[in-house]
Amino acid sequence: MQTYRIETIVSANRVLTIRSVPFRPGERVEVIILSHPPRREKRERYPLRGKPIRYVRPFDSVAENEWQVLR
Repeated sequence: MQTYRIETIVSANRVLTIRSVPFRPGERVEVIILSHPPRREKRERYPLRGKPIRYVRPFDSVAENEWQVLR
């Protein structure tokens, strides 16, 4: 038994077309279709977890110039 592997994409109308196979016309073949699981991006769920925290002037006012009451 000869094995031939090719990857292709299903078209919009759900048709698979396989071209240029290395078999003779009339030769019996078995076709097995395997789907690949969808690729997920390897992104960290919590990218800042475990990172050091550094406060710059922790006791200063935050956005003091933007308070309308103080104007």
